[in-house]
Amino acid sequence: MTAHKVHVYLPGRLIVIGFGCVGQGLLPLLLRHVGIAPGAITIVSADEAGRQVAAEYGIRFITKALLPDNYRQVLDPLVGRGDFVLNVSVDVASVALIRYAREKGALYLDTSIEPWPGGYSNPAVPAAARTNYALREEALALRKGESASPTAVLTHGANPGLVSHFVKRALLNVAAATGLAASPRETHEDWAALSGSLGVRTIHIAERDTQVSTLRKQTNEFVNTWSVAGFISEAQQPCELGWGSHERHFPNDGKRHQTGSQAAIYLTRPGCATRVRTWTPRAGPFHGFAITHGESISIADYLTLRQGGQVVYRPTVHYAYHPCDDALLSAHEFCGRNYVEQEKKRILMDEISSGGIDELGVLLAGHRKNAYWYGSQLSVDDARRLAPHNSATTLQVTSAALAGMIWAIENPERGVIEPDEMDFERVLEICMPYLGPLVGVYTDWTPLAGRARLFPEETDESDPWQFRNVRVS
Repeated sequence: MTAHKVHVYLPGRLIVIGFGCVGQGLLPLLLRHVGIAPGAITIVSADEAGRQVAAEYGIRFITKALLPDNYRQVLDPLVGRGDFVLNVSVDVASVALIRYAREKGALYLDTSIEPWPGGYSNPAVPAAARTNYALREEALALRKGESASPTAVLTHGANPGLVSHFVKRALLNVAAATGLAASPRETHEDWAALSGSLGVRTIHIAERDTQVSTLRKQTNEFVNTWSVAGFISEAQQPCELGWGSHERHFPNDGKRHQTGSQAAIYLTRPGCATRVRTWTPRAGPFHGFAITHGESISIADYLTLRQGGQVVYRPTVHYAYHPCDDALLSAHEFCGRNYVEQEKKRILMDEISSGGIDELGVLLAGHRKNAYWYGSQLSVDDARRLAPHNSATTLQVTSAALAGMIWAIENPERGVIEPDEMDFERVLEICMPYLGPLVGVYTDWTPLAGRARLFPEETDESDPWQFRNVRVS
């Protein structure tokens, strides 16, 4: 541990809520790079998964599911002023924990804005209320009346989280390549003006996972390289995307929200049943799921430019995810069961064979050089070499969560904050040793490229980056 740079010291205690693959992969990174003794860390988990990993590092482990009627009672002996609440769970409400941490004078970070159980999947709840848009609006409402409150970082994993910092780096790279000033901007209006002046029409969070297990998926089993519960939850939420100012064809199944920023729309169908065309350097063109993610909304909102209260520029932003092959088969089976979960669930880790990568980045498209992908091409072999208890997928998440925690400790009174509002250079500095090759590649690919037109399609030939062309009908 002493060979690694300690970026910051945490004077208080660390309380980790949830200890699945992300918590287990994050723990050794924390002990490397944050000055804290193992005895100052407590894990609170709903199940026994990971207890052996906690014991390996001498960490206290409490098995207790946090629920609306007991979370205060469980956490009261553990959380106080100057402590840090790290929420890497599912089904533990982020807004409740942020309020609680603020009352206690503690810092906070999560990797997604979580509701209480049923918040994603209760059919009695209207679709609009089951969106990440609604969860984000509820979390951002906590800013009202806050003054010098403890920092609470929302959604700082790989995506959402790290990809927001990739977007800023990619914007500056494209600016440099097209003759514009490539120095960092100060405000969101400045970043939005840069994106608009470059002509960026759409941003895909384009990810292709090629990791393969030696033990293949079985019938009635959901297999994934990261949280199965997390993937299932977001897969059955409505598809969401930031809606660009250049779009001319509103989807027939699209819906607008009645309140809030209006930066995003949702479809009356789940993300796991909505596919989009995208591109990454290693995979080339492929179809990905338009799974809802917080960054689709926050990036679109951050890059919105208004004049006189009217939106004059906003890119379309959405996830385009091709999971590992076994997870893809799992998702198809899950959809075929009418969204009834499989009985068996398995996270791939030690059984992943050598050679696969998780190619995760951002595709900025529509500018003078057509499209530019910037991101991480982390292999499972490199991930195992760099940190224990990680795959390529989890290390992209855990390194970003680590960077978000360090930034929060360095900036302890920023209140509720999103990745887009943080210092992207500082975050990337911390993450970079764990991301494998970071590459930027230009491409002449568009969603209209190579379309065989074997069947009639509604396309807009005048603008290849219309969502109508990107979506797989």
